This record gives sequence, structure tokens and C-alpha cells, in this order.
Amino acid sequence: MCTKRPPRALCRKSPGGKHPRETRQNWNMYLLLAAHPSGAVLQELTKAGHPHPDNPEPRLIAEGELADIVLGLERRPRAGQPPRWIWHRTQDWYPTLLARGVELERCYDLGLCGNILALSQFTAHTDYARNAEKVTLDDPEQDALFDDLATGSRPSFTLEDLRIEYAAQQEALAAVSPEENRRNRLQLLLAAESAGAMIAAEMQHAGVPWREDLHAEILADYLGPRPPLGHRPAKLEALNVELRGLLKAPALNPDSPQELIRALHRNGIEVKSTRQWELKESNHPAIGPLLAYKKLSRLHTANGWAWLDAWVAGGRFRPEYVVGGVVSGRWASRGGGALQIPRQIRGAVHADPGYKLIVADASQLEPRVLVALAQDSVMAEAARDQDLYAGIAAKGFGGDRAKAKVALLGAMYGATSGEAGRLMPQLTRTYPRAVGFVEQAARAGEAGAAVTTRLGRSSPPPSERWFQSQRPASAEEQRRAESIARSRGRFTRNFVVQGSAADWAACWLAELRRRLRTLRTEGTARAELVFFLHDEVMVHAPVHQVDACITAIEDAAGAAKELLFGRIPVEFPVSVAVVDSYNNAK
Repeated sequence: MCTKRPPRALCRKSPGGKHPRETRQNWNMYLLLAAHPSGAVLQELTKAGHPHPDNPEPRLIAEGELADIVLGLERRPRAGQPPRWIWHRTQDWYPTLLARGVELERCYDLGLCGNILALSQFTAHTDYARNAEKVTLDDPEQDALFDDLATGSRPSFTLEDLRIEYAAQQEALAAVSPEENRRNRLQLLLAAESAGAMIAAEMQHAGVPWREDLHAEILADYLGPRPPLGHRPAKLEALNVELRGLLKAPALNPDSPQELIRALHRNGIEVKSTRQWELKESNHPAIGPLLAYKKLSRLHTANGWAWLDAWVAGGRFRPEYVVGGVVSGRWASRGGGALQIPRQIRGAVHADPGYKLIVADASQLEPRVLVALAQDSVMAEAARDQDLYAGIAAKGFGGDRAKAKVALLGAMYGATSGEAGRLMPQLTRTYPRAVGFVEQAARAGEAGAAVTTRLGRSSPPPSERWFQSQRPASAEEQRRAESIARSRGRFTRNFVVQGSAADWAACWLAELRRRLRTLRTEGTARAELVFFLHDEVMVHAPVHQVDACITAIEDAAGAAKELLFGRIPVEFPVSVAVVDSYNNAK
């Protein structure tokens, strides 16, 4: 999020009228890159964002020369430290460099970092946060944690615009209180978020290894032969014929929700939607074929032959990942449904000859993050060296793992009714610190306040309309106000846990990337990160590097834990599967 401000408010000078100079032994190269009609323009800055006193003038780079210049600067770093590239948006620059064979060590993404600094409670007292445009939410539900915040059109900024923005961000960061290590935590988040932007571009460049022939076989098995354009596959059409007979609707189009609901109503199936859980409440003979049709139709629409033609080329699936595309810090994707690869087609994700897929996921990540955030030593002890839910069950639920899981997830997601509601008192008595932590986050949300993740990402504030809803004038409005407040409480209750889990995952990714880079040898096959989904990574590795990659994955998880929480008695175990095909990973 770039916000323009008057330069005089940002470029503070020393009493002598010159910009403060950093000691030479601490100098790193901070290189600002911006678009220019002739190609690009490059300027070296100080860490604070001022033109570097030894090299203050911008450098114009002709189109076609950038990759060679960048590569030269990466290979000849100052004082052994590669430069930090500063730009508005990593996706605007890095894919082109990767296509030219140029990989970078580190960057600073102004857009991603600006989004964090604008909302963070750690910087709320700064001019940067006060002047920034902010995303607000009306009556947020849990689903808002998963909404894609990616935007389409993006503004163009001059070099000076970006320099001013970078200086403003550094000024805001410098103003963060060192109390509770807040400044270092926020700085870590900005670095991890920027590293994530590079990883996203690198994964898009590498692509997920994908066997088109296997994908086609899977589709033929589920749907039948590939149909002519505009026709249903054979198995879908057979189910459609069966549904028309069972529902006595010879012209029914089951892909039309309106037609389908009318047909269901005419047959006494009183549903308000065609959601699976609601359809299953009826025992009408048409329900089974209808559910089968909907399942196959989703496969055909989302990952059928048209998807295969559009998204897989040269044995690779290359979606665009959107780092920080969700308010909690989770990633989103743009096109191709990269974060929703269904189980039916995972068999098409297949390692190349001489390679393996290493699929690793952090076991029960969010509940373990809650334990660490709440510093609940009783729950930490229950989870030591074993399945978290089983450990919790042994101490508070008579060994019933299922009940322990329902109770803990209910606490994190704000379930107050059903079995979760009945089990909550027992969970609270046994683990008061963990429950108290999420309850405090919920109360803050209900009051309209923000909550903040471990590293400093804060929840978006409510809109003015939300605050107006909390000033009821009647009993009916009072009930609605309470419902809206509870909804925001459920949002903030989960935000602080899910967002902190996203913090951990960002550090895990960045640490794993660094370790994988150390395994590379000139002229040999190399391991690459090719996929990431919330708490799961996939590495495509040469067979001879598999063991080293597993060690890198596990060590990176341990490093991420220590970066966020220090040396605490909470384990963050990682499950690892080495497979040829993704469908064999779980």
C-alpha cells in the first residue's frame, strides 16, 4: 500500500543539514527500482531511505539491460552482503528476472509491507498509519479470514514516490516501541512477507510438476471420454437423465440452481439451497444421484479438460500466488485454483524422472500456535511428544480425542452451541489460559478493537457503518447490534490464531528457501519449492538430495518456532512424505 506524503515530513535531516550517515561497517546495499518509459531507473539508498551520499544520483537502465545489471550486483555484493531490492511490487519485476535466469537473495516489497504497517497496532501511533488508506470490514464472519483481497489494476509510481514511501515506512518502523521486542518482531514479519513474495514468484516460475496424460486418464475415469465443446461428459449426462426421470422434469438443467430448486420443491423436497448438508436431510431417491452429479460437475468445471488446456503447459502448472491476499496473512491465488487442488486429480501432480515430491505439513499448527500464544503450560505439557488432541483428551476429557478436538476447535472458532458448547466448560476448567486468550480476543473484537498476531499483523478495523450499528435505538436494533458484535468477536478470536499461524508459516517458508539454496551446486539438478498451502509445502527434489531436503524442512520449522516464540516447551512437529505422486502423500 503506497501512500504519498510531503517529502519534508519524511526526510528528516541532522542539525548540520545533511542526512544521517550510517557507519561504513554496517552498510548494505539498498537498491530502489522503479519503472521508466525507457526501461527502469535504479537508485542506491541508505537504510533509512535517503539517497546514498556516496552514490546519490539515479541510474537510468535501458530495456533489455536490467537482468545483466541486476545479476552483476547480486554476484558482486558489498561487504559480502547481497543487495536488498526495494520495489513497489515483487510480481512486477521478479518473474521477468527469473525468466532471464536471475535469482535474487532478498527484497523489500513496499506494497506488502505498507499494508502491514498501515494496520498494525505496533505502528498505530505513527503518521504513516494515521495517513494510510485502510481496508475496513462490515460485520465480519469467519469467511472474511479467507476472502481474497487481491486487486486488479495497480497504480504507477515514480522513483521519488517510492523513495518517499520507503523512507516513511522505515520511519514508522523506527518509531515502534522496543517493548516486548515489538520492533524486531514487526521487522521480522516485513522480511518474511517480502521473502514470501519472492518465493511466490519462484514457485510460479518453477511450476508444479504435472502429468497431463495422467490428468486426462483421471478425467476419463470419473467423467468418461472428453466430450465435444458445449456438451456434458457421458457420465454426467447419464446422471442428468436419471435425475430428470426421478424428479419428473424432462427438461431439467441441474446446473441451474433455480431450476433445480423448483424441481426439488415440486417433488416435496423442501430445501432453501442446494448445499450438500441440506440435501442430505432428505431421503428422496433423487438425492444420491444429485449429490453424485454435483461432485462430478465440480470436477468438470473446476479442473476438467478446459482447465488442463488453460493452465498446464510443458508439464508444469504455474498459477500466480497472492502473498498476504487474505486479511489474516494467508496466501490466495489468482487463476487456476492453486490452493484448491481436489483429491481426485492429485494423482496428476507427479515427480519428474530422477526426482521425488517431498510433501510436508505442520501438524495441528493453529492449536499449537494457540498454546504458544497463551503460554498455557498445562496444555503444552499435554501436547509434549504426542498428538495434541490426544494429550488434551488425556488430561481433561477422559481420553476421548474426538471430544477434545471438538472443544478446542470450538474455542478457536467461537462455537457456543451443540457439542462444542457443551464441552467448553470442561476445556475452560482444564486449560484456562488457552481459553482465556481467545476469549479476550473475542471481547476486543466485540468492542470494535483490533487484535494483533504474534509478529504484528493487526485485524482490519470495523467500518463506520459497523460502529453505527452498535448505537441501537430500539430493542430490535439492540438484538441485532449484539449479533453483529458477536460476529466480529468470532472473527477476531480466530484472526489472532490463524494470523499467528500465518506468521509462523511465512518464517518457515523463508527459512526453508534459505536452506534449500545452500544445497545447490553449479551445473547439477536442484531441489525447488513448488507448492505452498497454509501449513503445507511441496519440494521437488532430485533423489540424491531428498534426505538433505527433509532435514532442511524440519530445521526450518524449528527455526520458525524460535523466531516467533523463542525457546518454549511447545513442539511444532512436521509430517513428511516422500512420494512420486501427490495423491500418495496423505
